Amino acid sequence: MRTKAVAAAALLALALTGCGAEIAPRGDGAATASAHYPVTVENCGTKVTFKEKPARTVTNDVGITELMFALGLEDRMAGYVMPDDKGRVDRVAWKDAYQRATWLSKDRITKEIALEARADLVFAGWHYGFDEGAGFTPQTLSGLGIGSYVLSESCRSGKGPERGVMSPLDALYTDLANLGEIFDVRDRADRLIADFRAQIAAVPEPAHRPGVFLYDSGEDKPYTSGRFAAPEEIIAKAGGRNVMGDVADSWTTVGWESVVQRDPEVIVINNYGTPDAGAKRKFLKSFPPLAGVSAVRNDRIFVLDYVDLVESPRNPAAITALAAYLRTVPAP
Repeated sequence: MRTKAVAAAALLALALTGCGAEIAPRGDGAATASAHYPVTVENCGTKVTFKEKPARTVTNDVGITELMFALGLEDRMAGYVMPDDKGRVDRVAWKDAYQRATWLSKDRITKEIALEARADLVFAGWHYGFDEGAGFTPQTLSGLGIGSYVLSESCRSGKGPERGVMSPLDALYTDLANLGEIFDVRDRADRLIADFRAQIAAVPEPAHRPGVFLYDSGEDKPYTSGRFAAPEEIIAKAGGRNVMGDVADSWTTVGWESVVQRDPEVIVINNYGTPDAGAKRKFLKSFPPLAGVSAVRNDRIFVLDYVDLVESPRNPAAITALAAYLRTVPAP
């Protein structure tokens, strides 16, 4: 009887397949998804375990938000927090995600925002939302029953407040891979990482590597990128040399005298907020201590948007654009 029953089932399956019907695998989608969990990832040197797929993630800042969008995870978000000057979003591949996700606040992210959004996960970073002074930390969230994930670009060294423990693009790839595990979209994450690596590898090797200074803001002292912020590797992969690459920090303040001493051939302006890129250019061109600096003397000032210069899925395109500009700089 058992043999006949199996044979009958096989014939029925064959008949259904011939008619174009598909035999569903045993179990439903929820059961298949739950088999992935619990999953553990390493985040800034700490093992973090997720018992299930987060459903109400709150992100802080544009680069972090677009990491989620690039992986198609807007349906797993309660919303995002970012200022009004997030820049043009109508030309990015994930522009529709901005319309589908909820813009929770244009101000600083707080525990009240996370609680009101019923967040089960907050994705932010040190200097990108997490701040002991404001009382908004992964530890604070844990006490409220809310999980957290820290942007790898912002990981602290453990030796002090300095941020950055890996190269910036490695941080990008690490976060994409971790998010792929956390949200069970690892295939999607792997494809994105492969695409980014291929895009960056296609940038021609330069004949000359000009010195580049990243100018974020500040008149008394400039705020810039050290070795561990995204501009370091964006500049390097584009064919330049970050003149502040010897500073063992991510985003940090230096002195103007160190800029003059290093004599950059190009200045890259980080464009966001007020003053805008035009006002920053005007300041750099009129600031007496910089008058003899090669980049100012030859008017070699290039503008990238904020989201290009923090860890984000826009980094590869920023590398391509900057590389094209740097190839116009003649060797000394």
